[in-house]
Amino acid sequence: MKKILFAGALLAALGSYVSAGEHIKVYHGESCGCCHNWAKYMEQNGFEVEMISLADEPLIQKKNELGLPLELASCHTAIVDGYVVEGHMPAGEIRTLLKNKPKDVIGIAVPGMPLEAPGMEQGSQPEVYDVVAFKKDGSYQSIATYKGKEKIK
Repeated sequence: MKKILFAGALLAALGSYVSAGEHIKVYHGESCGCCHNWAKYMEQNGFEVEMISLADEPLIQKKNELGLPLELASCHTAIVDGYVVEGHMPAGEIRTLLKNKPKDVIGIAVPGMPLEAPGMEQGSQPEVYDVVAFKKDGSYQSIATYKGKEKIK
């Protein structure tokens, strides 16, 4: 009987671990509403989100500390499993990053604030934008292209 109880407890604990979302820490500007919209989108996609509000200068410093190229910047910067995620990133791209775990990549970015990207929904014409991977050596390249939330390449 003790073995059955132990096995049941172990399965229950394992089940809660497996269903728990990946933790993502989001650094955002103090007055950024779209950052909160993206956080809700991430929660809806199974992530556990921690929001950290920073004034402009500390937010820029955080981006620099994390190795984000200035030209790839957006309104919020996140950390998930040691990778940097910049901007209004589709959840599927984060899952691919976490699955593949590329060794030379610091993170991925959606530069700027493209209309109809996750968290930027305004009921307007969706913009085309790239998802960019950036590396430790300072180089970066497009790894996917989206129109709103739809992956087109």
